[in-house]
Amino acid sequence: MIGQLVENASLLVLGVAMLSLLAASGAGAAEKTKKAIFAGGCFWCMEKPFEQLAGVVSVTSGYIGGRTENPTYENYGAGGHIEAIEIVYDPAKVGYTKLLDVFWRQIDPTDNGGQFVDRGRAYTSGIFYLDEEQRQQAEKSKNELTSRKVFAKPLVTPIVPATRFYPAEAYHQDYYKKNPIRYRVYRSGSGRDQFLEKVWGDQSRAAKKWSEAELRHRLTPLQYKVTQEEGTEPAFRNEFWDNKRAGLYVDIVSGEPLFSSLDKFDSGTGWPSFTRPLSPERIVEQEDRKLFVKRTEVRSREADSHLGHVFADGPPPTGLRYCLNSAALRFIPVADLEKEGYGEFVPLFQKK
Repeated sequence: MIGQLVENASLLVLGVAMLSLLAASGAGAAEKTKKAIFAGGCFWCMEKPFEQLAGVVSVTSGYIGGRTENPTYENYGAGGHIEAIEIVYDPAKVGYTKLLDVFWRQIDPTDNGGQFVDRGRAYTSGIFYLDEEQRQQAEKSKNELTSRKVFAKPLVTPIVPATRFYPAEAYHQDYYKKNPIRYRVYRSGSGRDQFLEKVWGDQSRAAKKWSEAELRHRLTPLQYKVTQEEGTEPAFRNEFWDNKRAGLYVDIVSGEPLFSSLDKFDSGTGWPSFTRPLSPERIVEQEDRKLFVKRTEVRSREADSHLGHVFADGPPPTGLRYCLNSAALRFIPVADLEKEGYGEFVPLFQKK
């Protein structure tokens, strides 16, 4: 009996020791990561650049800086909160100064009224430091950026102590992954990429391009050949040449809206043809002499996808024929525009 009690006591002591070791190990693991909090306007656009950074464990969209508790997407602005992201990172793999460098390259730090198309305090930028070391590094980074004269105007992004960070609703997390088409449409129209490319040049452009591996994974061989290698699909043997349904035609790569069924006509060529694009600014036209004759190539601005060519033999009112490859396009019927994130175009198809 005594022996059994001694054995049980020994096992209890061993169990307590093991729990202590596990707790210590957990504490050690927790100490290996740190947090950083940045605000740069729409939090959808701030997640991706940091999640792609080696050493970053997670990025969470949320709200900070307000006077109310448990804000939601419906009321965070009224409570004084702004959109922000909380980054968990391994300082052994990526430093806070690197995070700051990435942060400055995502925003317009001279704008105190919002960020790009999103206006108001809820979309302003900010650095929320969690300790004195972060404050010093943030101040140094801001001063160095000012001295380099990258921006013509003064930097107004505040550096302030972090208050409580509230994670946003689940549907906001990793929005660019869950809703890639809607995200790209929003991003394309927000003005953010255009501004960053103007300021940072090729570094910004390279950051937003799709890799060859990603494109080959997402696209069929024909779609890749057409959009990336300027190929041409067979006439009369492609998806949309005879499509008569009402809706939008968007870029197969980026999802940017390019053409409407309202401007589609039967050209007799065996390829989908349109008299005009939805918006001229979404299209890039350039000279093409690959077949030893002068033609005008048509490309999408955001994704730089090869779409086809434009000819001056179309019907009124433009007299143009945008002759495109179905493989470069995705068709979205009117009934699906709202749920696919193109609700702004629904009025085009409503009878007046």
